[in-house]
Amino acid sequence: MKKLRLKLIACNVFQREACLCLADTPHTVDIEFLELGEHAHSDSLREKLRARIAAADSAPTPYDAILLLYGLCGNSTVGLQAGKTPIILPRAHDCCTILLGSKAAFQANFEDNPSRPFSSVGYMERGDYFMRTGDGSPMLIAGDAYAAYVEQYGEENAAFIWESLHPKREDDTAVFIDLPETAACGCADKFRQKAEAEGKKFVRLEGSLRLIRNLIHGQWDAADFLTVQPGETITGIYDWSEIVRAVKTADNPGESKGGVFGGKP
Repeated sequence: MKKLRLKLIACNVFQREACLCLADTPHTVDIEFLELGEHAHSDSLREKLRARIAAADSAPTPYDAILLLYGLCGNSTVGLQAGKTPIILPRAHDCCTILLGSKAAFQANFEDNPSRPFSSVGYMERGDYFMRTGDGSPMLIAGDAYAAYVEQYGEENAAFIWESLHPKREDDTAVFIDLPETAACGCADKFRQKAEAEGKKFVRLEGSLRLIRNLIHGQWDAADFLTVQPGETITGIYDWSEIVRAVKTADNPGESKGGVFGGKP
């Protein structure tokens, strides 16, 4: 395998996991972490990612690829363009898929409620809250269907119709994604205590380094990772499988607005 020079831009919710995978990658990887929770301000996060992609593009020694350890993350990656250097990112809605190690694991455990609260070592150590709670928006998963309502009925009526057809459900479970490599931190037990103190049912799911390791090790299977070539832009698909797609920048109607939903998480 050719030794690559890579730039990794990652959310620090993955700091322990990414550093574990950096230790045994054959490639040279420069890494930069951004603060946890930025996905809640998608326009701001998109601009921070855009600036760091531009900086990597202008590095004195060129990179072979820029790696984003992010998913859609509230549409934060929608509208990002590849400049001189290809961009690689997981096909994931958010960090839950990445921590579980596959789209299949995410769908199997969260299909009935994609916004179910969850946590991990990174959330326990680096957040000022102990769980990642979704914004409850069905558009993150069913964007195409919602967009069709918007086109037919307008934004306000579409929101009303969608909420009528898909009422929000209270969820009394609290999920902790526990990876064997970081279990010694003891965060699962601390999370269980906090969850039970709030009257929630504790659920432990075993996570996997698979997607993080494959990203950092240069194993970019098209089923798991999107490759954005120079002159292409990331757009959202919002299904359970493809999730993100690369389109020619001139053909991407959502680029200037940050995606189908104007960059709102």
